[in-house]
Amino acid sequence: MGINKKIFFQNWGIKSYKTAWKKQESLLNSIIKIKRLNRLQNRIINTPNYLIFLEHYPVYSIGKSGNQNNLLIDKSILHNKKIDYIKSNRGGDITFHGPGQLVVYPILDLDNFFTDIHKYLRTLEDVVIRTLLDFDIVGERSSGETGVWLDSETPYARKICAIGIRASRWVTMHGFALNINTNLDYFQNIIPCGIEGKSVTSMEKELGERISVEEVGLRIKYHFQKKFKAELII
Repeated sequence: MGINKKIFFQNWGIKSYKTAWKKQESLLNSIIKIKRLNRLQNRIINTPNYLIFLEHYPVYSIGKSGNQNNLLIDKSILHNKKIDYIKSNRGGDITFHGPGQLVVYPILDLDNFFTDIHKYLRTLEDVVIRTLLDFDIVGERSSGETGVWLDSETPYARKICAIGIRASRWVTMHGFALNINTNLDYFQNIIPCGIEGKSVTSMEKELGERISVEEVGLRIKYHFQKKFKAELII
């Protein structure tokens, strides 16, 4: 099978979680269909890759192995506040998505890059860590926990980026959510990622000023291309 390191970039603007999930599934299934036909017909047609940027309307999403007890308020209250609650098929526990948070969904055929899910997660973390450093924020990993943190090994540990993915036949979906100008009050209604005793932060909170989501997006694109040795098609 041919190797394709070109990645089509798409900005979906602001979408509901369900709408974006359906669009992701469509892209993932189209890639898997090409892979299946390649195998059955003994042909070589390159599979496409996509990098999706978007923001979500307020929603709590919980991963397939998540604990529903980590939602700390009644679902009827969510309805009144017009906040969605979605059981997702990604990995990880519960988190919040909303305006001011840049959500990044790479729909990649890892056969074009490397077939190693652990390495894939660490590479996504690296993209975020390098992006934050461009804004003088020192992000880091927390031992045994996926995502990007600040002061991870101290009593002041706080999460700035959540990661949760799904892969089928080495094709990825879902991804990461970086808090830029996110309203952090929403996180008070959950135990973020099911991790007690650690808080959540944003770039705005750390730097004391609102940050351009577009500027952050440009840096993510740059580091994504570098880390995946890919060419972004915009």
